[in-house]
Amino acid sequence: MAREITLVRRSAVSTRLATALVVVVGLAIAWLLVHQAMPGWYARLWYPLHYERAIVDNAGRNGLDPALVAAVIETESGFVPDSRSSQGAVGLMQLLPATARFVAEGPDRPSPGPARLEDPEVNIAYGTRYLRYLIDRHGTLTLALAADNGGEANVERWGAEAAAVGRTLRVPEDVPFPETRAFVGKVLDLRGIYRRTYADRLAPSG
Repeated sequence: MAREITLVRRSAVSTRLATALVVVVGLAIAWLLVHQAMPGWYARLWYPLHYERAIVDNAGRNGLDPALVAAVIETESGFVPDSRSSQGAVGLMQLLPATARFVAEGPDRPSPGPARLEDPEVNIAYGTRYLRYLIDRHGTLTLALAADNGGEANVERWGAEAAAVGRTLRVPEDVPFPETRAFVGKVLDLRGIYRRTYADRLAPSG
């Protein structure tokens, strides 16, 4: 009798464990499907949007897609305005002070001066102006993003290496830096997410 009771108990425990496993697997599949579909309510949980007025205004001033600017900010700093990298990059768009000074010396200089890079609006003003410069200088958005993360000198070197074998530089395929490849891919993916999720708040100004 005791042996039969033990077997019944073991069977009940096994049934509960199997049921729990099915529930866990079902929840995991449901989460994966939602994550892949990325509906608006879910995207807002993962990808915030702040400082949209500064983003929209400065994107318009520099001929950029506001969703692209938001994607760069999310990738660079996660919208944390006092972010600092180990290399000394500052703020929402992770600008080096030397880069901000370079922007300040060029045409259409943002105002105020570059000393206040931790101020979100100043950082966005300088960051968008620099992104416009990179696109104009390198010709495509993907090359500009690669230059932003991997450095202009490296992009020029990779382009020369590609030209030496008779083709143009492909991004991200020809980029040897894993971080730069990931950066370009993430920004482009997030641009689409921000476009869909915040279409009302990131509508181009004017």
